[in-house]
Amino acid sequence: MLLALLMTLGLPVAACGGSSSPTTTQQSAATTSPTGAARAAKGMRLVRVGQFHAPTYLAGAPGDTHRVFVAEKAGRIMVIVNGHTQSRPFLDITHQVQSGGGEQGLLSIVFAPDYANSHRFYIAYTLANNDVRVAEYERAANSPNVANAASAKVVLTVSHRYSNHNGGQLAFGPDGDLYVGIGDGGSEGDPMNLGQNTSVLDGKILRIAPRASGGYSIPSGNPFTGKPGKRPEIWAYGLRNPWRFSFDSKTGDLIVGDVGQNKYEEIDFARAGTGRGANYGWSSFEARSRFKPGNAPGAVFPVLVAPHTAGYCAIIGGYVVRDRSLPSLDGRYLFGDDCKPQINSVRLSQGHATGNRSTGLSVPQISSFGQDAAGHIYVVSLSGPVYRIAPR
Repeated sequence: MLLALLMTLGLPVAACGGSSSPTTTQQSAATTSPTGAARAAKGMRLVRVGQFHAPTYLAGAPGDTHRVFVAEKAGRIMVIVNGHTQSRPFLDITHQVQSGGGEQGLLSIVFAPDYANSHRFYIAYTLANNDVRVAEYERAANSPNVANAASAKVVLTVSHRYSNHNGGQLAFGPDGDLYVGIGDGGSEGDPMNLGQNTSVLDGKILRIAPRASGGYSIPSGNPFTGKPGKRPEIWAYGLRNPWRFSFDSKTGDLIVGDVGQNKYEEIDFARAGTGRGANYGWSSFEARSRFKPGNAPGAVFPVLVAPHTAGYCAIIGGYVVRDRSLPSLDGRYLFGDDCKPQINSVRLSQGHATGNRSTGLSVPQISSFGQDAAGHIYVVSLSGPVYRIAPR
């Protein structure tokens, strides 16, 4: 269980039965004691860009280097324009979002690759019946700082029995398709064994092609298309709670931070052009260790395992840094954890994680990392502040 304080705040990544963070089983993590404030490092610093109400995610729109958008747990999206937070929300759907549960709320936002022309963006959030919904909206025609609340179209709704393990990450891949992370349905230990069940969408990363009019089609090449009893939306499976995943903006590699159960957190890696139909093992395996009896055909083990004995509880996956102003981090993947403020960096490749180390940066209660159109990396704290990682 997470600390009582974090449960009170209601972090959407808290894992029942525990979870963990940034160190491999071969490496011990550098320790950083919580200070209640962000800490800096040599050669880089954290620049505070705003204060929000339980922020869960940050994103930029393609081609727009003037704005970043911050999702708040209760259902608002705020916009920062040239460093100034606007008083009017970009979008407010608090009346639709179920945010009462510790892991529920507005989970993420992503902008269509052609957003400059289509003005379309997508959000993921939880409903009163615990289902996870992906919806499409459009920007207002007369202002880039306001969305058209009446433009909502349902893209996908995933049946979800419990209030936890929702996933909710949205990201467009290099192929232009929308990838959606969905948790294993909740409770503890995957009681219905949904992670290995390819007839349901829970415990998966999905790949779909949203239609402008709502709904979606199935992109060619999805692994279970045309297979009886299998869901064609599935791209990868065997995941517990893929709270945050991202694509390397240079290589197209897919990196998944999957929140663990009682012993381990994990980071999974799929080189660009691979990962189709990958089975990441849950709930037969937790990381590389057997969790329960059962088959996990062709299980792909994580490139990085973070044991709970190192003090972690819920891994927060981040981004590979491609910000030219941060040469010491170039090509390194950043990640954190809900229970430990330390931010680590590591080099990832197929089957390998090397040079895992602390950046010297610390942010308590990390809920997410974010990236803007210029490639700058941000760190989001559920306690309110949002920071940009900048050169010193």
